[in-house]
Amino acid sequence: MDQTNASVPSDFIREIINEEISTGKLQGPVATRFPPEPNGYPHIGHAKSICLNFGIAAQYGGTCNLRLDDTDPLGESMEYVESIIRDVKWLGFDWQDRLYYASDYYERIYAYALELIRAGKAYVCDLSGDQMREYRGTLTEPGKESPYRNRGVAENLDLFQRMRAGEFQEGARTLRAKIDMASPNITLRDPIIYRIKRENHYRTGDRWCIYPMYDFAHCLSDYIEGITHSICTLEFENNRPLYDWFLNQLVAAPRPRQIEFARLNLSYTVMSKRKLLELVEKGIVTGWDDPQMPTLSGMRRRGYTPEAIRTFCERIGVSKNDSMIDMALLENCVRDDLNEKAPRVMAVLRPLKVVIDNYPEGKEEAFDCPYHPQKPEMGNRKVPFSGVLYVEQDDFQENPPKKFFRLSPGREVRLRYGYFITCVSCVKDPATGEVTEVHCTYDPETKSGFAPDGRKVNATIHWVSAVHAVPAVVRLYDRLFGVPDPLAGEADFMTHLNPKSLETLGECRLEPSLAAAAPGSRFQFERLGYFCVDSDAALGVPVFNRTVTLRDSWAKIAEKK
Repeated sequence: MDQTNASVPSDFIREIINEEISTGKLQGPVATRFPPEPNGYPHIGHAKSICLNFGIAAQYGGTCNLRLDDTDPLGESMEYVESIIRDVKWLGFDWQDRLYYASDYYERIYAYALELIRAGKAYVCDLSGDQMREYRGTLTEPGKESPYRNRGVAENLDLFQRMRAGEFQEGARTLRAKIDMASPNITLRDPIIYRIKRENHYRTGDRWCIYPMYDFAHCLSDYIEGITHSICTLEFENNRPLYDWFLNQLVAAPRPRQIEFARLNLSYTVMSKRKLLELVEKGIVTGWDDPQMPTLSGMRRRGYTPEAIRTFCERIGVSKNDSMIDMALLENCVRDDLNEKAPRVMAVLRPLKVVIDNYPEGKEEAFDCPYHPQKPEMGNRKVPFSGVLYVEQDDFQENPPKKFFRLSPGREVRLRYGYFITCVSCVKDPATGEVTEVHCTYDPETKSGFAPDGRKVNATIHWVSAVHAVPAVVRLYDRLFGVPDPLAGEADFMTHLNPKSLETLGECRLEPSLAAAAPGSRFQFERLGYFCVDSDAALGVPVFNRTVTLRDSWAKIAEKK
């Protein structure tokens, strides 16, 4: 394959594959897999692995499987399986008919374990978990051999088969590989291959009470599926010798090759499924699909597009060293994508009533407004206009500072797609002093948005007609944590939660074109940001989630700090 084309991604993994192809080491097509454990919803870190595995397979004309590595029945469920399938499809990838489960291979994996026992390379151990940790040694001291390490083959076969038959209690016995208790790599110090777990499996029910360890099942599943390149994150680098040891003992070449890359660490969030589950269980978020979560389902509900996420994964590239990626890069990818495809509409989040005193009573008209000024192919919509409007509270100040150019007494502004209006007075709540209503006059000669006499204004503000406006709830989502690395230091990561990560506005008003917007539809609210229709219909009015602001407001915060 020609790798000189600048549009073809290049990284150290692809360089390895290129070398294997050029030297003839790789004879057949490239075969990769995305192998998540079904114990949580996929997050943005998984997206990097998904894009990499499917992308490499496509680039080299190969295949990529989707496999659920379901070797631990505790915490696994069909809910998580369905979320994985849904999210990989949403990202735009197709495994065709190659959906597999490690549990599909339980009998074969069990048979491989019997082979190791017969070869004298595995034994049944009666040490408890605490004893095993004591025998394992440290990084500077070798481990001690288990007193059960030299059991005979016949005894080990008998005990292992009785383990499967359910004769022993959970934790009473394990099957361990017989490798090297003095190895400098602790993972090679007689690791556990099988353990007893009296938990029903979401697919196999109670047919098994022993389950293979991930390290044992994973490499064999790769081999069974004919995987050529087992691409995984750096946390498995130390386990690669074990991956290779199992394969070298049990199967003939060609064998899969494990290659590690740096996982995605994204600022202002956490990627540990255990910690994400903690957020869910403690009610910090409403669920795995909460728009504050870094899960793909949460990002989808928030309004992120699969194209933006794929672009983000391409931009950050693939490296061998862990690093922290700034959330701003992901948000910029989302902005760039939505800028091209999101229709522009008008919405008022914090309404302030504006009465146009000289507008004819009872008169209504409609302005023809484009959905995207630079994309006429997206069409137009009619936006009704009347003598009573809503504008943003922030667009009026009774005593404005010097550089405030929006509505204030005596100030003229332009209404988006409409007339020039001039503020003449305001009405206040006598109890609080808060401005509740602004009175203006309009110039009927400025319907085109321009004044015949050539005068200009310094501000254009958005609005909605009060009588035609659609009530809505808008959720303003922000970053879940207030610091770039919530896991840094000794404090509990929960102490870094951003108290302003969600603000719910219940009195919003939208232009009527949004009344029937379908869940998942994305829009740019002019001057406010990008928003997505939520799937929550319980409130009886449209609910919109803020996807991302128009500009990176956190950059200013960082500069101040």
